[in-house]
Amino acid sequence: MFTRFISGIILATLALSPAVADDPARKVTLVFDHALPNVPGKSMKGVLVEYGPGGSSAAHTHPKSAFIYATVLEGAVRIQINDGPVTVYRAGESFAELPGDHHGVSANASDTEPSKLLAVFVVDTNETNLVIDDVQQGTAQ
Repeated sequence: MFTRFISGIILATLALSPAVADDPARKVTLVFDHALPNVPGKSMKGVLVEYGPGGSSAAHTHPKSAFIYATVLEGAVRIQINDGPVTVYRAGESFAELPGDHHGVSANASDTEPSKLLAVFVVDTNETNLVIDDVQQGTAQ
């Protein structure tokens, strides 16, 4: 049982962002995963995203069940959701993504300083792949 639990954590962490280990400009870490006792079938999952100078993520979506609220902890990030404007959020500022939103831009706003954000997902408990890159969806342009 314990081995299955640890294997699940490792697989969930790897599913967050393919090839993260090979990209020193981006690190993604699942920092918490807790079932919501008053909302059966839903969990709250926290993901720490750390960008080195100039770091970014590929355009992506999240599971259709995911509502995301993100807060910038350090530095500044450039974010574009759907066809909205590219917006810079600085430490202490937050933004939300609704189920089905497309995250076109997610990047460090600085080429010289690191940035960090905490993304809190409310998502189906059984969901392990929290990031679906456009390339994986066959929609890369």
